[in-house]
Amino acid sequence: MDLQEKILPGVWNLRGSSSPCPPTQAPQELVRILHKALEAAQQEKRASSAYLAAAEDKDRLELVRHKVRQIAELSRQVEALEQERESLAHTASLREQQLQELQRHVQLLMEKNQAKQQVICKLSEQVTRDFMQPPSQTPVPPEVADRDFLSQQEKMEHLKDDMEAYRTQNRFLNSEIHQVTKIWRRVAEKEKALLMKCAYLQAKNCQVESKYLAGLQRLQEAAEGECAELLRQLIQEALQCEAREALAEGVELSPVSEYDEYGFLTVPNYEMEDLKLLAKIQALEVHSHYLLAHEAVERPLRERWAALGDLAPSAELKQLLRAGVPREHRPRVWKWLIHLRVRHLQIPGRYQALLSQGQVRKHPAARQIELDLNRTFPNNKHFTCPTSSFPDKLRRVLLAFSWQNPTIGYCQGLNRLAAIALLVLEEEESAFWCLVAIVETIMPPDYYSKTLTSSQVDQRVLQDLLLEKLPRLMAHLGQHRVDLSFLTFNWFLVVFSDSLISNILLRVWDAFLYEGTKVIFRYALAIFKYNEEEILRLQDALEIYQYLRFFTKTICNSQKLMHIAFNDMNPFPMKQLQQLRTAHRERLEAELRELEQLKAEYLETRNSQGPAVPEGCTSEDEGEGEA
Repeated sequence: MDLQEKILPGVWNLRGSSSPCPPTQAPQELVRILHKALEAAQQEKRASSAYLAAAEDKDRLELVRHKVRQIAELSRQVEALEQERESLAHTASLREQQLQELQRHVQLLMEKNQAKQQVICKLSEQVTRDFMQPPSQTPVPPEVADRDFLSQQEKMEHLKDDMEAYRTQNRFLNSEIHQVTKIWRRVAEKEKALLMKCAYLQAKNCQVESKYLAGLQRLQEAAEGECAELLRQLIQEALQCEAREALAEGVELSPVSEYDEYGFLTVPNYEMEDLKLLAKIQALEVHSHYLLAHEAVERPLRERWAALGDLAPSAELKQLLRAGVPREHRPRVWKWLIHLRVRHLQIPGRYQALLSQGQVRKHPAARQIELDLNRTFPNNKHFTCPTSSFPDKLRRVLLAFSWQNPTIGYCQGLNRLAAIALLVLEEEESAFWCLVAIVETIMPPDYYSKTLTSSQVDQRVLQDLLLEKLPRLMAHLGQHRVDLSFLTFNWFLVVFSDSLISNILLRVWDAFLYEGTKVIFRYALAIFKYNEEEILRLQDALEIYQYLRFFTKTICNSQKLMHIAFNDMNPFPMKQLQQLRTAHRERLEAELRELEQLKAEYLETRNSQGPAVPEGCTSEDEGEGEA
């Protein structure tokens, strides 16, 4: 990671979604943040140089301890900022109460003023009637008339004075309300800025901790004796360290939780210590990217989805689906996408009818389905908890599909597709139609048949695209005779269900359900591009195969992967993909016909020659004759 990658994401995520400072102060604030980030990067560079220049292990251990102290210092800074945020929130709450009190007072004054105006209007009407009323038959003495007129005039003067006083008081209260509102807005903006700064510092803390763990891992590989034992203790302590709790009552930081929102383990439970350390580093990196992207990317995306309204195919919807659907909108969006695919197949009551058919007689695939239920997502609590209802739902969905499509029945991999649909949609029938949409309308025919013909064709198409888009990587893999199909074949069959972390996997599915199989090719290429430099550094076939076993789980930055898939991989015309599929299908079918012909010729030759008898042995017929 170069200096630009370290500095810019934090800066733009910190400043991108709000403007707590005036426009004239924004450049100065940005320069100040850039200076701080540059200083931090330089300090890290000096620390790395000192580490590399250290002659003895104790010096290196001292550098590691220095990193630990830096982590503790960052944690204290986060605590101080959280306390300051709480204080500002308390102040804002008091200001809000004062503002509400003033608003109630103004409301009372307005009501009183309105009542006064009604009285003035009534008196004015009465005076007008008195002037317009014709003189009565009984003459009113001039003294009485003058006295009544003066009394009415005096009352009107008093009312005018009261109205002027109320106007003055209203202007004063409006000014006070305006000032209080300005103060409240400043406090809210400052609180927002502090929350963003707190998230940024917490993300940096996660990054520092992940680098610390990675450094410990590298030291452990090189250390021996007492140093190795000390490093093992440090690694054990790091793995057992839990996220800090709230700094004040009712306020929590964002710790790395054990399970994500769909029930997948955020830190996979690997048996090997090295993989456990790698899993913890991965979880910290994912959490760091989430914190940095939350304000700048996730919140604007949620606002765009909330303002979208009714769904309809469009360029805007396509871009939104590529960026990812927020969790609260995903079930609704997926149901709409599935309905677009299977509306010509959907019959009311079809799912229940298929379940009833399964109760009458047992399907031949039922045994294999039962075996695969226990193998479905062992790192997801919804499929491993004994009291969970998800395994029963999955069983019914797979059995219903086996009756729905007797040509396929059941194929290994369908359990994972249906399980993803269940985790998102939760309803059995919706998950069933999602599986139907994928197998019967999105994927090409014969993708899940016994011969897996279309699946084999797509592997050959992927090889062509890799040679075109990533020639350096393919030359390197060809030099070491590495075959990628052992890995990518499963990617395509289960749409990355076993390979990517859930946060990225479901974004892939968001676009896949709308655009189809082209999305799988895009992301397959993007995954190799994302890790290209790491693979090129490996110079041994065994190391490459070991790295490819788990490298997809190390992808943490969903925004970067999405940008590679839909920008760096362009142009990506569907016409080219169809032409490649057609050409490779013809070649594959010709090869299969040739194999069938060779098999037939071999069987014919074997039958014409009769059973072969090794020299010195007798056949069964000969033995019987002798007896």
